[in-house]
Amino acid sequence: MGWWDRAPGEREQWVLDPLAGVGPLRFGMDPAQVREALEKAGVRPELTWQTGDVREYYQEPGLTAFYAPGPRLVAVLIDATGGPLLRLRDVELVARVPSEARADIHRLAILDGAEVRTNRHGEPEVPAWGLSVRAEQEWGHSSTGHRQRRDNMITGVLATGSELAEAPWNTEPVAEATRPSHGRRTPPGPGPVTADQDRPRWACTPLRGVGPLRFGMNPRQVAAALGGEEPVEREGHHPFLPGGGRDPEKWELDDEHYDHAGVSAHYWEGAHGPELGAVSIHGRTGPQVLLDGVELVGRRPSVVEAELFRYAEDHPLEVLYTPYGNVGSAELNVWVRAERDGDSTITGALFCIEQWEYSDN
Repeated sequence: MGWWDRAPGEREQWVLDPLAGVGPLRFGMDPAQVREALEKAGVRPELTWQTGDVREYYQEPGLTAFYAPGPRLVAVLIDATGGPLLRLRDVELVARVPSEARADIHRLAILDGAEVRTNRHGEPEVPAWGLSVRAEQEWGHSSTGHRQRRDNMITGVLATGSELAEAPWNTEPVAEATRPSHGRRTPPGPGPVTADQDRPRWACTPLRGVGPLRFGMNPRQVAAALGGEEPVEREGHHPFLPGGGRDPEKWELDDEHYDHAGVSAHYWEGAHGPELGAVSIHGRTGPQVLLDGVELVGRRPSVVEAELFRYAEDHPLEVLYTPYGNVGSAELNVWVRAERDGDSTITGALFCIEQWEYSDN
């Protein structure tokens, strides 16, 4: 049973046993023992996918199991929406408003004399408990019963044994599976949001460009169009050699991040070097972008989505949801994405050339 089929109150109620296990699962179990433990606890485990002996995702009860060589269980990532409701003594850890969960964790850590760190998601991490929190967008049901993104963030939890507790998100096997997505450079947690009246207003021409940026520009032209400032960060890769392996002598540009403009430029390798193929507009600080009057950036996702669907009714256009809940048009290759804004979310956008294959990552 997926979370969308569960009635309220049907989520599992589990307890965190710091560094030893979570609910019926004990660190050190092999995959067969994990399934057996879930069954003994009254859960009908539904294994949706697995990656060798490294990780398994269980749609029921809503978690990812990570294995070290053996294989043996070393970490469990509990889904914010639909996963077991996890408790440590009197503190509920899952499906909480992030700021409220953070306050409760700090209170309990003070009583225990435990160190609380801030992880890469901007959330609390307590090595002494093998606990690290992340926030995810909340999902629910629409009035018609369909899955629907909500505008709020809620907490999920990564619970680990002692060998991963010091750096849970940066230690294998968790690190590879949860590495920040390519091209999605949005800082976690609360941060400044530019007021709409202070944002430049850009128009988009789908499949051709957005604002002063035109697809096909080289990096020098992109920088000039954005005011002449250099990007704060560049990312790229060494391309593959024909016989296998990568070419250490060649480096191809993938992304440039312009924090002053609230924009990221994404490139592909053209005949004469990198060419602009897609543009990300950051939700907190980027320009306001209009699609035939629909303001796409810096607003609550539910409001923008409703306006896009109304827009589609008046135009021969299909608006659809991606697997992870972003919304947009494959025909226009324009996509609205939700970015975190403290305990809630705010919209950013991605504009691509026709050949650019959109990914939620």
